[in-house]
Amino acid sequence: MTTVGATLGALAVMSVGLAPSAAADDNIQSQQWYLDAMNAQGLWKVSTGKGISVAVVDTGVNPDTSSLKGQVLPGVDVTKAAGDETDDYLGHGTSMAELIAGTGRGGGLRGVAPGAEIIPIRTALTGIGKKAEKQGDTLVKAIRAAADSNAKIISMSLSGDFPVDGGLEAVQYAQSKGKLLIAGVGNGADSGENYIGYPAKYPGVVGVSAINENGEVAKFSESGAYVDLASPGVDVPTWCDKTFKAYCPQRNGTSQATAITSGAAALIWSAHPKWTANQVLRVMIDTAGRDWPKDTPSRYLGYGTIRPAQVLLKGKGDPGAADIDPVSNKKTPGLTTGTTASPSASASTSSQAPNSTSGGQTSAAASTSDSSGNTTLWVALGAAAVVVVLGGGAFAVARSRRGA
Repeated sequence: MTTVGATLGALAVMSVGLAPSAAADDNIQSQQWYLDAMNAQGLWKVSTGKGISVAVVDTGVNPDTSSLKGQVLPGVDVTKAAGDETDDYLGHGTSMAELIAGTGRGGGLRGVAPGAEIIPIRTALTGIGKKAEKQGDTLVKAIRAAADSNAKIISMSLSGDFPVDGGLEAVQYAQSKGKLLIAGVGNGADSGENYIGYPAKYPGVVGVSAINENGEVAKFSESGAYVDLASPGVDVPTWCDKTFKAYCPQRNGTSQATAITSGAAALIWSAHPKWTANQVLRVMIDTAGRDWPKDTPSRYLGYGTIRPAQVLLKGKGDPGAADIDPVSNKKTPGLTTGTTASPSASASTSSQAPNSTSGGQTSAAASTSDSSGNTTLWVALGAAAVVVVLGGGAFAVARSRRGA
């Protein structure tokens, strides 16, 4: 089922938190708790994401922030509004870009993959004004522009309630070009509207939910059959607004979870440049933190929480077939098989990883507050998954969504 582009009037970014006037923390990098949790310093000794470009489909990306100088490549603006892809009209796209590939220079945000580069694809979201093209139309054009770029990963921290004409075809086109598409599942669960939106709902897009520092799924994070992976999305700082005068801590959203997942994928792909998008996703699924069967993904956390250290520091995860989608187990149309990859070899020893810990159990419907007392580093190397889906299979769903 498709609808005309005009029906996607609710297409919007997925970050919530402090008001734009909120004061920023003097040391914003200290607020990036997830970097320590995933042993980023150890990961960066193996891979920084160098050689990987990530297309950020969003509100534009300001290339002049201290953390992004030299990190942003020429992009595309599909809005026909004033300015171009370097004019971020909300500050959201720049925030996502920094979470992916920021260098941290000048006290700015540190990205998960500071060696990666950003290709900004500016699309029309809530807040750009009436002169822009219809939002649904620009999303389709944005995905196709990203597919035609040199980016390997397409990161989409946005969501709309309805599919749009040409949306599925744009996703399929990007897949045929070998892109890994990642999108947030939405932030409306705590308002009584639990509905995963598009593009996360399109077959072929990796849907990402948000968790907090204790491995608990966020109250706002949407749940359902289109969640593939879970990633940090609570208390993740971003720019306060489009003026780029200050960062705001304690921002929440599946937007941030999407960007962090995209950064983790960039790290893995950089270390294994001959892999395809299917193979990168497959090892992310294989190594995700969970304690339920992989073939019955959780409606809250999908296949589990991202753990790039398992791939990069322990050599875990079998990339498998280059042209087979790991979710649907079907051949990706238009994608050639290429060279068959061997299982990931350990690029480093476990001496760079934190000690394995075991944590308590938390409800999949848990609050974003620490109600369980569990402080396990859910993404730490060797750590077991700490989030349980109320008995594992009780709220799990078997899916073949990518073959839909």
